[in-house]
Amino acid sequence: MPGWGNVLAEIGNRQREGHNAIDLVRRKYLKRLHAHTGRNVIAYYSGWLSRPGGTPNIQVGDDDMNAFMSAVHQLKREKGLDLILHTPGGDIAATEALVKYLWTMFDKDIRVIVPQLAMSAGTMIACASRQIVLGKQSSLGPIDPQIFGMPAQAILEEFQTAVNNIKIDPASTPLWQQIVSRYPPTFLVECIQAIKWSKTMVHGWLCENMFGGDPTRVAHAHTIVEFLSDHKSTATHSRHLPLSKCQEIGLNVMQLESDKKLQDLVLTVHHAFMHTFSMSPAIKITENHNGVATVLMGAVPPFGNTTPNQAFSEGPICIQPHHFPIIETPPPPEQEE
Repeated sequence: MPGWGNVLAEIGNRQREGHNAIDLVRRKYLKRLHAHTGRNVIAYYSGWLSRPGGTPNIQVGDDDMNAFMSAVHQLKREKGLDLILHTPGGDIAATEALVKYLWTMFDKDIRVIVPQLAMSAGTMIACASRQIVLGKQSSLGPIDPQIFGMPAQAILEEFQTAVNNIKIDPASTPLWQQIVSRYPPTFLVECIQAIKWSKTMVHGWLCENMFGGDPTRVAHAHTIVEFLSDHKSTATHSRHLPLSKCQEIGLNVMQLESDKKLQDLVLTVHHAFMHTFSMSPAIKITENHNGVATVLMGAVPPFGNTTPNQAFSEGPICIQPHHFPIIETPPPPEQEE
């Protein structure tokens, strides 16, 4: 398997030859993955791990729909879809729309592959698949909704704690008034509705797809959703849930290491995407095995050895910041070694 350093060396060698290296290497291994599985491959990658916190548009959002539409166009949909996810999560409404779109396009024949992290809304997308592929290094995360960066369930628990403490000790009322006064009107109702929405949505996806033929699917899905959405069980929204925990709660998980060739290809693709983020201004990439890509550009990273023009001179659809025009050109030809 070409490791992290091997992929970086390959990129460097092709750069010295004058090639558009990071694009060519990434697309080469995406195509090889497609050849191995015989399924369509779309990689959805966010560069949040190598960008400052609060970087805009780095999470799942409505702008991703156009990217997926471009990636799905002209694919042989009867072959199903392997969706490679690396994301911190994002907007629930956008997530719901993406799942419905991919279900329609591929008749729900979707397998989600997580090389490293698919958190929050990424986990929700994984739960909408028929099977999740996880390695020993992979993690999913809790699906409890966040409102203004705060866990909705924790907010409700804090408010109930205030009510209980004031009943026991009325003298504590001024203290709790200061804490609760931070919440705007209808905030608690929004928290309740967000929790209900996310739980109902993921429960329905599990029942309809992953456990569609299981007579115990309702109870099975309920157990999974209750764990993933229980702030008390997971303690924090950033909790990493490894392969063993995902198997333990009952998700349909395939261990990546059970297919050595698949493991090699998936991790090589992952390394290629991570190098792309470290060597270019890309902050999000949606790309299929044919080299059709949508790349959302941000600030140039503080390290790396390519310029924006070198990194993305041809091939992808580049969506520049500040509403720059979208540029679409054919993907460059793959050059095999």
